[in-house]
Amino acid sequence: MTRARAVRALRERAIEAGLLLAALSSIAITLAILWVLVSESLGFFRVVSVVDFLTDTMWTPLFAEPRFGILPLLCGTLLSSGVALAVAVPLGLTSALYLSEFAPGRVREAVKPCLELLAGVPTVVYGYFALLFVTPLLRRWLLPELPGFNVLSPGLVIGIMIIPYVSSLSEDAMRAVPMELREAAFAMGATRLQVAARVVLPAALSGVAAAFALGLSRAVGETMVVAIAAGQQPNLTLDPREPAATITAYIVQVALGDLPHGSVGYLSIFAAGLTLMAVTLAFNVAAWLLRRRFREAY
Repeated sequence: MTRARAVRALRERAIEAGLLLAALSSIAITLAILWVLVSESLGFFRVVSVVDFLTDTMWTPLFAEPRFGILPLLCGTLLSSGVALAVAVPLGLTSALYLSEFAPGRVREAVKPCLELLAGVPTVVYGYFALLFVTPLLRRWLLPELPGFNVLSPGLVIGIMIIPYVSSLSEDAMRAVPMELREAAFAMGATRLQVAARVVLPAALSGVAAAFALGLSRAVGETMVVAIAAGQQPNLTLDPREPAATITAYIVQVALGDLPHGSVGYLSIFAAGLTLMAVTLAFNVAAWLLRRRFREAY
């Protein structure tokens, strides 16, 4: 009996060590990525001022007289992500409420896998869908003067693409709400819609905020859709009908080009990547603070 306990304890320790190693590996990978971005960006910032990088309104690193203002790329990234969230948040939240509170079991089992299939479609397919279908459709029915490359079409398509992230996580958070809360609301005469909107949704708001943060991070980091359909033209604008470039699209453009390794233009992709990582980190910290606040409230 003592030997069996010792073997079992040894196995448990081995499992704990494996789990700890898996957890630490994710931290190590994140730190390695950060080290690469920072170390390569230092060479860029030795030539380009940090102030000019953050405040200049022109991004022309491939011109004869290059200028390295990140604002046009940052604006294009946030603009496309904003359009995507305007699509994904209402549709994803509505579908999550329906699947969690109203849909019969058979409907839920059929609809949820179909909805999650959207996340499995290659992003290059979404890019050409935005360029060859959504843009002509918008030009025909809503915006006749819409240019062939614009931020609106890829933003709408990215919004469709991230609906599964918002919907699935939000629904899981809603289904985790204790049934006692629903029953108490029903006992007080509330309708199913009132229970869903005033009881379940507030109680699951921390999980819903996490779903929004994940969807936003996915939209900010999207590459192929904006690279194909947005035009890759660094343009400081808040009008989604105009062409623009995002940080990820620029990184792809330079990484596949002929710039010599170690040049300022080449090193600019690491500075742009560091900026993108800082933006994503800021969004995730904001979502964490929001989740913490609503967990304390509920």
